[in-house]
Amino acid sequence: MPGQLAAQPARERLLDAVIEHFTADGLADQSLRRIAEAAGTSHRMLLYHFGSKDGLMLEVVRAVEARTQAAFATIGAEAAGETDELVRRMWAHVADPAWADFERLFFALYGRALQGDESTLPLLKDDLEGWLDTNVAVAATAGVPADVTRVHARLGLAVTRGLLLDLLATGDRDGVEAALEVFARRYAGRWWEAEGAGATAGADTGSTDRAS
Repeated sequence: MPGQLAAQPARERLLDAVIEHFTADGLADQSLRRIAEAAGTSHRMLLYHFGSKDGLMLEVVRAVEARTQAAFATIGAEAAGETDELVRRMWAHVADPAWADFERLFFALYGRALQGDESTLPLLKDDLEGWLDTNVAVAATAGVPADVTRVHARLGLAVTRGLLLDLLATGDRDGVEAALEVFARRYAGRWWEAEGAGATAGADTGSTDRAS
């Protein structure tokens, strides 16, 4: 147990160093030895902590996802309950060209995981639930019901990732951001109250129809 406790901070420090290296120099094809050298360690240590280059890349993606969720929580606090503004600010964060290489890596590994590649399957395990939980926590400060938040968080994640794919594939930032703005406007004001009213109206209509 003491050895495990001592190893964890070292692993985290290595991961931070690798991410810092990739942020500065990009993720263009690099050998494990080159990555290790830039991170101030040896390829043997990277293999010890991450098992393989694929294992390292997976942990890089998961760490960046965790940082992005933390950024979302911070941006949510700054947006002060204005969901449309939260959408815009979060898009500005994830669409920053500085993250493009990490996003390409995310989509590449996610695609492999969907194809059943065992080395990347952990990426599927907690990714969605992590985002839904983060959204619920952020939206709770504005009084949005958790069940409503979780439904719309799925939609928001799908829209954001779809537009990121579009941006990475086409480079059409103006077109992509115009689409994002249409989506953001859907969440202006206390949008969840209308959502609840619509659900209630639907339920009332359904009960009337059944009675007739």
